[in-house]
Amino acid sequence: MKNANIIGLKEADCQNISEKLNVLLANYSVFYQNTRGSHWNIKGEQFFTLHPKFEELYNSLVLKIDEIAERILTLGATPAHNYSEYLQVSTIKESKEVSDGNKSVEIILNSFKVVIDLQRELLDITEKAGDEGTNSQMSDYITEQEKEVWMYNSYLGK
Repeated sequence: MKNANIIGLKEADCQNISEKLNVLLANYSVFYQNTRGSHWNIKGEQFFTLHPKFEELYNSLVLKIDEIAERILTLGATPAHNYSEYLQVSTIKESKEVSDGNKSVEIILNSFKVVIDLQRELLDITEKAGDEGTNSQMSDYITEQEKEVWMYNSYLGK
């Protein structure tokens, strides 16, 4: 028996949600790697502030990557796992500017914008499908990330 039938969702809804989750997974994966790059390469007087903050962020992102992939599996689909595929569907692009602190924070804020927008789209889709599991997951992510956006914006003096 397929997962959709057991968890009370329609297979078509599970497929649609899984496809959108795979796009989110791709964006998170590029966001994660960009943040790792900033963590490794940050230079200057902001180093001691941003180096641990970037590590905290990429640790949070890697957990979400795993949770999203597992949700895709729960819905009966297969999570994408190749960076070549991620780069084709991700709105977040690879960052080459990783040593300047303020630029890295701006890239992080732009990445948050992308994932929060995708998660809000998923909230609408999952609410209509009755998918409380994915809906709750996206809601929790948004709540956490809105606070992160405030903190990173405050760092930039905005």
